[in-house]
Amino acid sequence: MSNNLFFDFTVNKKEKTITIKREFAAELSLVWDAYTKSEVLDQWWAPKPWKSKTRSMDFREGGKWHYAMVGPKGEEHWAVANYQKIQTHKKFTVLDAFADAEGKVNKDMPQSKWEVVFTDKGDVTLVEFSISYDDLAQLEETIKMGFKEGFTMALGNLDQYIEAQFKLRKQLRTDSSARVCSYLNFPGNTEDAFLFYRSVFKTEFTGNGIQRFGDLPDGADHPPVADSVKKMVLHIELPIIGNHILMGTDAPKEMGFTVIQGNNMHISLEPETRSETQRIFDELSKGGSITMPLQDMFWGAYFGSFTDKFGINWMLNFASKK
Repeated sequence: MSNNLFFDFTVNKKEKTITIKREFAAELSLVWDAYTKSEVLDQWWAPKPWKSKTRSMDFREGGKWHYAMVGPKGEEHWAVANYQKIQTHKKFTVLDAFADAEGKVNKDMPQSKWEVVFTDKGDVTLVEFSISYDDLAQLEETIKMGFKEGFTMALGNLDQYIEAQFKLRKQLRTDSSARVCSYLNFPGNTEDAFLFYRSVFKTEFTGNGIQRFGDLPDGADHPPVADSVKKMVLHIELPIIGNHILMGTDAPKEMGFTVIQGNNMHISLEPETRSETQRIFDELSKGGSITMPLQDMFWGAYFGSFTDKFGINWMLNFASKK
């Protein structure tokens, strides 16, 4: 964590509360998503070397998050968080309890009520946690189990996630003006294909040139990359004619992909705002088949893909300027 970011952890035994105030070097929308989307929570919520694993999440009033902390030897400690009140991008209240793999609450373990408040401070977001307990014994048991140390480590994981997101966004995109591109998938020969296209159109690769899977920053908690995949192309961009951009990536079988004619080309849209990205995705995918719901991805973008009702493949990609 940057030394300039505020952090305070206070225990009040008289009031049976824990109050935590923590700043993050990111805009409000990214930090909010980090606390309210399971695919992001699973990347940082658990203190290392533990990992968070979501079984189900329904972020709405009356919904719940059922998840486990998974240890390095595969041991699992389950919990359930029941959402009571939600004010989008402002705060939410949740009842947190230890549970089993089926979601049954363990009443012999501490239970607590969390109010989490988000304050937009421009380039920084302040998150304030007010955690209350019914009795002092539960609070003291929570502290004894190492809550302060574990949660502090988890918040550090979120710092790393944010840093990786911004680093990749800066590398992949220098502005946020809208673009329409063609996105090509290859089974492992993207570099050969784009060297050929470059020779035909007599243009040069833009951005950082050829980005490879092995170039992913250490801070991003993406799945481990096999040695055979590290030299493959993660992302590449080539201007051709009429201000059109060809983009490409390798989709190797080692990562579960099967490239065939029909799924190897998409129309890629890059709207100027996150809200416009959501609107276009929702409307254009109606009646079609969603292959990846819109979500924040490890390479630093709000991304989703689908095949529309006429059989055309689309990608929606939004990355902020930061």
